[in-house]
Amino acid sequence: MPELPEVETTRRGITSQISGCAFEKVIIRNASLRWPVPLSLKSRLKGQTVKTIERRGKYLLLRCTAGTLMIHLGMSGSLRLAPLREAPMKHDHIDLIFNSSYLLRYHDPRRFGSFHWIKRGEEHPLLASLGPEPLSKQFDGDYLFEKSRGRYISVKQLIMDGKIVVGVGNIYASEALFLSGIRPGNASKRISRARYWKLVDAIKFVLERAIEQGGTTLRDYVGASGLPGYFSVKLNVYGREGEKCNQCAAIIRSKVLAQRTSFYCPTCQG
Repeated sequence: MPELPEVETTRRGITSQISGCAFEKVIIRNASLRWPVPLSLKSRLKGQTVKTIERRGKYLLLRCTAGTLMIHLGMSGSLRLAPLREAPMKHDHIDLIFNSSYLLRYHDPRRFGSFHWIKRGEEHPLLASLGPEPLSKQFDGDYLFEKSRGRYISVKQLIMDGKIVVGVGNIYASEALFLSGIRPGNASKRISRARYWKLVDAIKFVLERAIEQGGTTLRDYVGASGLPGYFSVKLNVYGREGEKCNQCAAIIRSKVLAQRTSFYCPTCQG
């Protein structure tokens, strides 16, 4: 599914094109997403100007004159700029048309994404309980250490909990734990403050590197340009079970934690 770097890449890709533009029309071909798309969105957005485009976790926030259009890409969703006359394909569920020569098209084969309208001055419940952004100053080793005290869950589950920190998905959690030398199944309460500082630095590093390179190698991801997201992020452990570790030549192993497959090096992450 699109992770934080993919969503941030999308945000950057569409900002220069639609910021300052007004919605002319909204076409909803299929409203049956994770939550039904409100048909009132057509009238609410018409004439609204996009002031800024922000990201909160994996949510895109199109700040408009009277409120905010909140979009989640779900497991297989993508937003891309397309010419007005380009015929929609299967799974092209929503078109956001602006007063120019192009539109923003939402494509989602699995239909786990969502569109929400937030009135000006209100906060959506889906955003209310989110933890800090992983690249913010608020997210540091002391913060993560304090959040881990008394917690019996694994450290990987801890950093993938959106109430603790937003946007650290399975791929980037596995990679950050490798760089910090921590095994994903270790109990979060048993990890020292110093090691949490190292882990936070690793999380920031892998996310920043992925954002710089445009995302990761997820076959479902499509960038704002419409090009597949096959980017050159070098993965150390994720998806490499049975292969040799790039650092020590030990064999990469996997383990299921909370129904998610985790990859690690038994030597480097002792």
